[in-house]
Amino acid sequence: MASTPESAVSPLREPPRNEQEPSDEKGKVPYSIYTKREKWFLVMLIAGTGLFSPLTTNVYFPAIPTLSVAFHKSTELINLTVTMYMVFQGVSPMLFGTLADCVGRRIIYASCLLILSLTCVGLALVPTSDYWLLLVLRCLQSTGFASTIALGAGVVGDLAEAHERGGFVGVYMSGPLLAPAIGPIIGGALAGTLGWRSIFWFLSISSGVAFVVLIIFLPETLRAIVGNGSLTTSWIHRPVIRVVGRGRASTVQAPHDRRIKLQMKNPFVILKNLDITLIFFFNGFVSAVYYAVTATISTLFAEAYPFLSETQVGLCFLSIGSGMFAASFSSGRILDWEFRRIGKEVEKKRMEGEKQGGEKLKTGKYDADYPIEKARLRLIPLFMVLFIGSNLGYGWCIQRQVHISGPLILQFIVGYTAIIVLNAAATYVIDLLPAQSSSVSACNNLFRGTLGAILVSVIDLIANALRPGWTFVLLGCICAALTPLVYVVMRIGPHWRNRRAREAIIESDKSAK
Repeated sequence: MASTPESAVSPLREPPRNEQEPSDEKGKVPYSIYTKREKWFLVMLIAGTGLFSPLTTNVYFPAIPTLSVAFHKSTELINLTVTMYMVFQGVSPMLFGTLADCVGRRIIYASCLLILSLTCVGLALVPTSDYWLLLVLRCLQSTGFASTIALGAGVVGDLAEAHERGGFVGVYMSGPLLAPAIGPIIGGALAGTLGWRSIFWFLSISSGVAFVVLIIFLPETLRAIVGNGSLTTSWIHRPVIRVVGRGRASTVQAPHDRRIKLQMKNPFVILKNLDITLIFFFNGFVSAVYYAVTATISTLFAEAYPFLSETQVGLCFLSIGSGMFAASFSSGRILDWEFRRIGKEVEKKRMEGEKQGGEKLKTGKYDADYPIEKARLRLIPLFMVLFIGSNLGYGWCIQRQVHISGPLILQFIVGYTAIIVLNAAATYVIDLLPAQSSSVSACNNLFRGTLGAILVSVIDLIANALRPGWTFVLLGCICAALTPLVYVVMRIGPHWRNRRAREAIIESDKSAK
């Protein structure tokens, strides 16, 4: 039996490189031709486009009562547009994320933003007598925006090596995490001054501007097409103005087998991997609890603190939003610090093994035996203790109607710890399957969206039956019961990584024949 190549076993090692990719002065082919500053530019660019994913959701909420009156429909029917929106939000990335892993990030990114912009024009012009058209256009709108988070994760996977990926994921997520804090404020201001149609004109214009900026500046990053960014491709994959990678791109044309080939992979096949599925489920429920906190802020604060105006209740969202935004930056630093710390431990063991005259260990920064599960997941249980504790305290502060500063502070902690946990898990699954980073992020989004939609749909019923205190005790206990799944993944992860490597070798041999 042929020996297993190290690059196949390790999810940290970059995908195989084409011999036509230019090497540096030391003869080494760099993972990416882009400098650190250029990578940050691209990450900030996709973070800005990723803002539209949650913004389109949150900016709509303040207009629901107005839409109910305008369309002469009950609030329940208007809420149906939110439910269908969430359904398509979970499903559409499975298509567009998989397409992005096949035909390229740039094409699909631009297509999604164009769909979003055009459907917002339709929503701004929809007649109030055609409720069915509002419902259809909301579904199409969700289809356009929902995939941008998965696509952005794909770009990060293309650009960043494992030791720097945590920082890039954290900053990239700052865009999507900023929207829940500012969305309700923007939506309320527009609906209250210019009318509900102005919300969709705002989204159409802003997403149209993002579409133009992306076409002008974003290069193709899919490694199956451009390698490390150096290979020349057709015009559709090239930015109008190349501001990154100038002078470092090769004049070599990408070989024919690197050009677009519509060979769709079934993203659901990813779910056959037990380690990945367990992390998806754990991550999905943590996200659902966070959504439950966010979805009940208006109701619970209005009941517990009746002296608050609608505007003041809306400002209460800033607390959890600020925690999320702060975590998006600090989580990257924490993940990269932990990665380096584990790397030093591994290197120390390797040196000790060599000094004792034993067989040289394969463990190292990018070796197959690098404990990526430990590097990415070890701190999650610690942050889960804070997450669970802040949820318990938040529920009882609301029920006891303590000073409003109490639940607001706990909201900040909930948002902060939730995002650190979610970003750690998201970075981990990208590390495992960097060549399918958009698809794996789409699967992650499916679990988060589905579990979030289920919990949000029943959270008011649970809160009415158990009251806020016991409601969040229940959710905290479920989170505590699911946290051991992290240790299970840390234990079984190396086995499943080696299994995927063997399957990849068999598939590669079949293709070669």
